[in-house]
Amino acid sequence: MVGHIEWVQFARVEHVPRAGEVVHARDAFEEPAGGGAVAAVQLARLAGAALLVTALGEDELGRSSLTRLRELGVESSAAKRAGATRKALTLIDAERERTITTFGERLQPNGGDAELPWREIAKMDAVYFTAGDLSALRAARAARILVASPRAYDSLGHGVPIDALVLSGDDAIERREATRAQDEAELVVFTDGDRGGRYRARSGGSGTWAAATPPADPVDSYGCGDSFAAGLTYGLAVGMTVPAALAVASRCGAVCLTGRGPYERQLTGSEL
Repeated sequence: MVGHIEWVQFARVEHVPRAGEVVHARDAFEEPAGGGAVAAVQLARLAGAALLVTALGEDELGRSSLTRLRELGVESSAAKRAGATRKALTLIDAERERTITTFGERLQPNGGDAELPWREIAKMDAVYFTAGDLSALRAARAARILVASPRAYDSLGHGVPIDALVLSGDDAIERREATRAQDEAELVVFTDGDRGGRYRARSGGSGTWAAATPPADPVDSYGCGDSFAAGLTYGLAVGMTVPAALAVASRCGAVCLTGRGPYERQLTGSEL
């Protein structure tokens, strides 16, 4: 996993406040999250181990992030940045939808960060990439399988081949950013929440999949997309066909939906 971390404060509200309104939050808790952290934990739960290559501020939140991720089974290697680790506030409404506000610059690993274990990536079956500069993406390409998010922004669209690009079909930012990288991807996957999704391959093949049924009542949607992407990465890494890998990914998203926050419930390798 090559990507970003945010220290996230979660809280439940009846609805996201309208302009000028005050709402009462309940069930507040905090976790290191963001696309890099959530996917890394999901990969570790599927594969038994995962390495997260990231960047963090030289502050208490950065140190706490590494400690908590270690508790969740993820080995992390973080470049240190002057200033603060990025924070976020996530509100979960009565419909279980999450709304996110971020604070501060997104910190990302760079290929020039000598303290990061870039040479280890060549030994990896797969990497999921959410943030990093172009040289970091080139280093990640040394893995056998490279899956990327369009939120990798300016590292995409420079000729680095990608095995799969995965994005939310409902996310205008991801759709816009994906236009620069779709021609470099062997497989492009568009998720569509509880309606499943669709995919197309450079070879000309295409298809759809149905969303997996959650194994319990839904709790909140935070982390479902990142868990899906991690499940797809795992499936491709172990040699599954595209439909089979998407089925595993869909189960990952559905299971995450049934937990409080991103980590209470994620699919494990023993459940496959």
